[in-house]
Formats: sequence, C-alpha cells, structure tokens
Amino acid sequence: MLKIQAQTNIPTDFGIFKVYAFSESENDWNPHLVWVAEKTDFSDVVNVRFHSECITGEVFHSRKCECGQQLDAAMKFVSENGGIIIYLRQEGRNIGIINKLKAYALQEDGFDTVEANLKLGLPADGRNFSGAIEMLKILDVLKVNLLTNNPEKLKSLDNSGILLNKRIPLEIDSNTTNESYLIKKKNYFGHLLDKI
Repeated sequence: MLKIQAQTNIPTDFGIFKVYAFSESENDWNPHLVWVAEKTDFSDVVNVRFHSECITGEVFHSRKCECGQQLDAAMKFVSENGGIIIYLRQEGRNIGIINKLKAYALQEDGFDTVEANLKLGLPADGRNFSGAIEMLKILDVLKVNLLTNNPEKLKSLDNSGILLNKRIPLEIDSNTTNESYLIKKKNYFGHLLDKI
C-alpha cells in the first residue's frame, strides 16, 4: 500500500509546487512523486497528468520521444490552471533504462519501438496506472480532467471510483527524429494524435 513518505514545497520555472513522495517504504529510493500546483482545489474537478519517467527525454532532451516536452507543457498548464502531475517511476514504458537503451540500439538496426521491445522479450507497453489511481484516492481527488493522448490512461479510470470529467489533449509537434515513433503510437497503441 502506498503512503506519503515526505512532502515539501519546491519552486520551479513554472511556479511553486507542493511535492509528495509516495511509496510502500520510506527506504524506497525511487518513489512516485505527485506535484501539486498552487491553485489546485481538490474539492473541484482537478486537472491531472499521469506521466511516466523518461530520463532520456526529460533530463537529456532526447529527440526520440516527446516526453520532456509533454512534462514541461503539463507543468505549465497545471501551474496556470491548477492541477497535479503524478510522476510514475516507469522508465521506458516500464522496462527500465538498461532495456530501453538496448531497445534503442535495436531501433538503429531498423526495428521500430514496439518490435524492439518484443525482440527483447519484453511487453510493448508494460506500464500500470493503478498506483496513480491509488494516489488520487489518498489525496481525496474525486473528479479529474486527464491531460493525455493515451486511451489506456483514460481506461484506467473505469470503475475506479474517480470520475473522468474530460480529456485534455497534450500533443507536441513532431520532429524528423520522432515522427515515426509518434506514428507508431497512433497506429499501434491508438494514441489520440491529430497532428500525425
């Protein structure tokens, strides 16, 4: 069972956020993080982003994905409109950074993002959003607007007891490096991408 292990306020380029660390044990060095913008009212409909960790895109600005830009856009949006970002420690669609780099190496040999994962004996997408639901319940969030293009994130709210008020698209313009990746997300995973 997840618990709040620590909390503090952190000033960022997008404003001040209250940050909660959630894990089953206080000795967990990789807890999930919930970033709550200042204007957030938990008793109203809350803008929410489920965001899975992507060290290559967020920290090192990889152009193979749009994860870093999505995180920045989500932080800006919730800072301006109120809301929370649930930062899930699910690197590489939950295959971990080592396997993600192995999958990237296979992509250099011509495999796409899905084929590379499957060739490694891994799921195309191994993420799970039940922890995000659990954290929303701990924070007493009952109604959400979900910032996402991913239908699986929308489905994760089905029968959860948390009402989905509406989806807010979070599309980022493609570049020459990630365009084929985004096309695969749309055609294979069914992501709701109108710009591709």
